[in-house]
Amino acid sequence: MNPFFNIPKFSGWFYALNRVRVHSILSQRPRYLSQISENNLETHPWQSKEGLMRCSANYFPLTPISFLDRAAKVFRDRTSVVYGSSVKYTWEQTHKRCLKLASALSHLGISRGDIVATLAPNVPAVQELHFAVPMAGAVLCTLNTRHDSAMVSVLLRHSEAKLIFVDQQLFEVAQGALDLLIDAKTKPLLVLIPDPENLPPPVAMPNVHEYETLLASGCNDFAIKWPLTEFDPISVNYTSGTTSQPKGVVFNHRGAYLNSIATSFTHEMGYMPTYLWTVPMFHCNGWCLNWGVAALGGTNVCLRRVSPKEIFDNISLHKVTHMSGAPTVLNLIANSPKSDRKPLPHKVEITTGGSPPPPHIISKMEELGFSVSHIYGLTEIHGPCTSCLRKPEWESLPPDERLALKARQGVEHFFTQEIDIRDPDTMEKVPDDGKTLGEIMIRGNCVMSGYLKNVKATEEAFRGGWFHTGDLAVRHPDGYIEVKDRIKDIIISGGENICSVEVERVLLNHPAVLEAGVVARPDDLWGQTPCAFVKLKEGFSFGSEEIINYCRDHLPHYMAPRTVIFEDLPITSTGKIQKFILREKAKALGSLCSVKQSSPPLYASSEG
Repeated sequence: MNPFFNIPKFSGWFYALNRVRVHSILSQRPRYLSQISENNLETHPWQSKEGLMRCSANYFPLTPISFLDRAAKVFRDRTSVVYGSSVKYTWEQTHKRCLKLASALSHLGISRGDIVATLAPNVPAVQELHFAVPMAGAVLCTLNTRHDSAMVSVLLRHSEAKLIFVDQQLFEVAQGALDLLIDAKTKPLLVLIPDPENLPPPVAMPNVHEYETLLASGCNDFAIKWPLTEFDPISVNYTSGTTSQPKGVVFNHRGAYLNSIATSFTHEMGYMPTYLWTVPMFHCNGWCLNWGVAALGGTNVCLRRVSPKEIFDNISLHKVTHMSGAPTVLNLIANSPKSDRKPLPHKVEITTGGSPPPPHIISKMEELGFSVSHIYGLTEIHGPCTSCLRKPEWESLPPDERLALKARQGVEHFFTQEIDIRDPDTMEKVPDDGKTLGEIMIRGNCVMSGYLKNVKATEEAFRGGWFHTGDLAVRHPDGYIEVKDRIKDIIISGGENICSVEVERVLLNHPAVLEAGVVARPDDLWGQTPCAFVKLKEGFSFGSEEIINYCRDHLPHYMAPRTVIFEDLPITSTGKIQKFILREKAKALGSLCSVKQSSPPLYASSEG
């Protein structure tokens, strides 16, 4: 049996999982769903009203795969996907290809609830698999392309994937992962996605399917396996942010449908946008825009590698209207050499999230012709769940004030039931004063179903009837939230709380600093002191004393780093600094005071 429809397993994986029987019109068998009480699901007051009923005429489970069905009718001749010079499809063609691919998957034995993995960058095949896999009734698991063979094997084993689609450039990584699954009951079948833009056609290999050949073997008239309920799983996304142990976040059809619409709205998209893929498609299913662009009949401009030159070239060539990315992507663009840039054909909307963007980066992007919007979200929330909704009156404010307002995480979108800032211990609301820290807590249809096979983590995440994000923030009097730090990243020095994000923001304002990450270094006297890891821009050379003095000029002295280490920062493919690595490095340094105990108190370190 597959991992999602083996009921004993399913009920064990998704924590307290009240045994709930879904209304008979949805399914003829019991279903076990996360955090749904019998009162919520079984009580239907409308049933007592004469003449009312729920049936196929007025009810169908929400699912984002319906967007493709509509796109094939409404936008049939419009371009759906472009990739280099080798691929250009219409929505009608994409629909037919996805039907055939879903059919081919079924012929391979993929059935309802089976997991199908991918290990590929932003190429057309990944966009197609976001529809074809759920159309076959299966669950998509897009893996981070930066994982090595060891991590890929761990995730394949944990997810029990039956099949993995692998980009030609990542074949050796995938093959190495399969070799590590010697003791597994069954190894996933491997389908190779060719890379016609960069590599010659792959040589036929035993037990390896080729993507286009497999797709061609499918039938055009395949009957889509629509979800039985809106809460059926549609994808598993392994977290790959600031922690070293990924967890399998399960998205459902309802959440994916609603967040696809909401994310398109927060990106300020209208009908028929042209979207440049600079967000990894494997990250939160591309913030749900793998489905959302189809809803609007837009064009997906696929981009294998993110570089300033590729970004400007594609914007110019395809008249891109929208794109997204972590602040790292904005940083790349803002600091790109002039030789890589091209004049924008029009204002390009770029949405950023993942960490708070420094206001000076927003300013640089605006100077280049981009309009920057800021969102906040997590993998566990199907991606974005807030946006910094711009108000017209902000435009008349002084630049510094306006940019500071735009750098906030903002307000919930209309499919998030509620976002609050609460004390994580007492669960009490904190005042909306822009000063009092609390944890961001969320509830609503955009929240995940749970962590795959991890009851304890799911229970902890849903403690008190809210999803606990682990992010510390304040809420301003105007209702907008502003993230200050991760709970685990707060530095406590001499009894004072230091938000690492605030220190990083000052560091990133330094004209020589390209990237910065701040963590706690243990200290025998102060408990902890700020330790900054800094990457300088090309052509700059600074010592730790100069960086520390700059911070002391712009921050209370206790917040300034006492240690500065110059090196490349470990950054995920989604643009997040892997602070668990930096914390280990800082811990290994030991106490600064014990090192300097024979000297008077210093505010600089010899590291770097």
